Amino acid sequence: MDMAAHPSLSVPSAARLNGQGAWQELARNVAEPNAFYAPDLLIAALDHLADDRHVRVIEVKERDQVIGLLPVVLSPRHGRLPIGCVANWMHDHCFFGAPILRRGHEAAAWRGFFRELDAAGWANGFLHLEGLDAAGANAAAIEAVCVEQGRRWREIHRYERAMLRSDLSADAYWETQVRSKKRKELRRLQKRLGELGTVVTRRLGDHAELTAWCDEFLALEASGWKGKQGTALANRPEHSAFFRAACAAAFASGNLHMLRIDLDERPIAMLVNFRQGSGAFSFKIAFDEALGRFSPGVLIEIANLHDVQDDPDIVWMDSCAAADHPMIDSLWAERRTIVQYRVALHGRGTARLRRNAALSAANGLEAVSRLLKGKA
Repeated sequence: MDMAAHPSLSVPSAARLNGQGAWQELARNVAEPNAFYAPDLLIAALDHLADDRHVRVIEVKERDQVIGLLPVVLSPRHGRLPIGCVANWMHDHCFFGAPILRRGHEAAAWRGFFRELDAAGWANGFLHLEGLDAAGANAAAIEAVCVEQGRRWREIHRYERAMLRSDLSADAYWETQVRSKKRKELRRLQKRLGELGTVVTRRLGDHAELTAWCDEFLALEASGWKGKQGTALANRPEHSAFFRAACAAAFASGNLHMLRIDLDERPIAMLVNFRQGSGAFSFKIAFDEALGRFSPGVLIEIANLHDVQDDPDIVWMDSCAAADHPMIDSLWAERRTIVQYRVALHGRGTARLRRNAALSAANGLEAVSRLLKGKA
């Protein structure tokens, strides 16, 4: 079988591939959906967010088909440890790190990733993977290939975050999963908000409105605490450019899911999701903090819950939220376990010795830290 890892692609080379459709075809046959590494968002990120970080995109091909796609960067540190390593690229607006694997070729793709990294002179230390689903196709393939190749690996962190996955209708889910006291309070807030004017919930469907919706989202987010702290998308031109490019590409491919609540035709809450395959990923939410007493952020999440549960093409949605998020955890009952892995890189001669030493040092320092914290 003719299978090889493509030499690591530079950012310009990766962007040119987008026009050839190789990544789009792979994304249509993905084993584990990840909108952040699918072409819509990945190309936008490579074009606008790579900045001074040398992002490499590893392709694995089988004959003329791409079967695996993994963007990586060199990191000078591993968490708090002064140990360099290779890591999957998780930029500021990437909330899931699963590489794109072709369905039915999961193990072959990971053999190719490891073969490329083992042979790469630029690949220091070990491979650090974060943002993976513990029950996903990547986790299963990594474990299987590591066992097959005698490659050391370990899980180094895990947490749970909210996920929406249910066969219930929106109304049934709302009634059975959200506490009656909370439902009553939210109905009261909706009624009070309606007393201020005309409240309308809309979903973006007309391409002619896309630019205006992006403008309004950026302005709404920047008007709140994120804008004051300098973390809103609009605070940095390259971040707002990424957002616009990602939304435009996702809309063109049918993968943008954008909602808003208007009060007298003015947006008071907006929400952006990105879809891939049968799944979707919650990306950003913005709301008018001057109307905080009406909880507009929660109200648009309720609208989102109904929109997703009533859409037969969306089977599940990842909240992409932090662990123990008080708002979304109270609305969504399901959970997704997110993990990090540390995986050995092989090689020849001194390269292998250096990589083994880096991995042993990281594992050893972690063990000491756990002992000091009483977690051993």
